[in-house]
Amino acid sequence: MSGKNGNLVVVVGCGRMGALLAGRLSLRGMEVVVIDLHEEAFSGLAPEFSGFRVAGDATELAVLSKARVGEASAVIVTTRDDNTNMMVAQVAKQVLGVRQAVARVFDPARETIYHGLDIETVCPTTLAADVAVERLSVSLAAPREAAS
Repeated sequence: MSGKNGNLVVVVGCGRMGALLAGRLSLRGMEVVVIDLHEEAFSGLAPEFSGFRVAGDATELAVLSKARVGEASAVIVTTRDDNTNMMVAQVAKQVLGVRQAVARVFDPARETIYHGLDIETVCPTTLAADVAVERLSVSLAAPREAAS
């Protein structure tokens, strides 16, 4: 496994999504390191979170090194900025050799760029639109089926 810890996941960004994700991964027995620019962001972590916290700017290699990104099997970048997410995921994957990089991207048009860099994406905008259309379709179809 070339020095990688298959159980280590680094989460960048400790807002609502990052904190929830870190907690869920921790409960599944994963070793989790969370990076956030602001120390106070860690207060959003669940009390049962058993991982590590690194306060610092994830766009700096020294911070990524302190968080052991080079040893991780995966990095999930969840900041509120698409450019930061792309850059950190790209550095993790291409410079530090992380096997799997996942980045939150708000702009659906940018997903193609990420995929071209071998970065997986989660787009809340697309996911929310898909769920809304699915629910609307179900509710619109139900009355027609009942009338048949």
